[in-house]
Amino acid sequence: MTIAGCQCWPAERGIGLPGAKRSRPDPVAFPGPILYNCSVEHADWSDVAASLRGDDDAYGRLVQRYERPITGLLWRFTRDPVQCEELVQQVFVEAYFSLKTYRGEAPLLHWLRKIATRTGYRFWREKAKEPQERSLPEFDALEEIAAAEEDRLDPAEAAAVLHALLSRLSPDDRLVLTLMYFEECGTKEIAERMGWSRAKVKTQALRARRKMKEIAEREHLLERLGWTL
Repeated sequence: MTIAGCQCWPAERGIGLPGAKRSRPDPVAFPGPILYNCSVEHADWSDVAASLRGDDDAYGRLVQRYERPITGLLWRFTRDPVQCEELVQQVFVEAYFSLKTYRGEAPLLHWLRKIATRTGYRFWREKAKEPQERSLPEFDALEEIAAAEEDRLDPAEAAAVLHALLSRLSPDDRLVLTLMYFEECGTKEIAERMGWSRAKVKTQALRARRKMKEIAEREHLLERLGWTL
C-alpha cells in the first residue's frame, strides 16, 4: 500500500516516517458500536474496527477511500508536490495511531480533516521559523494576468497569486483565511478543527483580512488585478 507515492503499509514493516512507533493501535480502547451513529458510513466503522483488531488491509481501504480529499486539503498548505505527499503521509500515520480515539460521533472524513488541518498548520509554523524572501516571485506574471480579460483569467494563475499573498501572513491568519475562502468553512467548523474558540476565529479573520489588504495595497495588487478585499 502506498500513500501519495510513499510506501508505508503494512504496519509490521513500519510506517514510512522516521521515528514512527511500530506498534498497533490498542484495540482494547476502541469504543465499539455503543457510540456508533448514522453519520458514520458502515464501511468506515467496519474498517476502523477491523484495523484496531490488526487488519492492515482494512486500514488500507480507509486510506484509499480518503486519500484524495485529504490530498486536496493539504494542497492548500503547499504547492510543492513532494511536501504535499509528505504531509498526506503524516496525516494517515497520525490517524493510524489515533484510531482508538475515534468515537464515531462524526463522519470519519471530518475527523481526518481535523488531523490534516492541524498537520498543515504545524507545517506552516515550522516554515515560518525559516528565513523568508520578502519579495513575491510568484507575481512576475502579474502584468500579463492583469491585462487579460476578466472572463479569461486563468483560475490557476489567480489561485497562485492569492496563495503567494497568503504566504506573507502569520500561520494563524493564513489558516483562517485559507479555510474560509478555499475550503468554505464557517467560524464554527474552523474552531472545531483547531480547538479554538469561535471568538478567536472571528477576531483572527478580521485581523487577517486587514493585514492581507495592507500587503496587497503595498504591492499594488488590487489595482493591477482589479480585486477588492
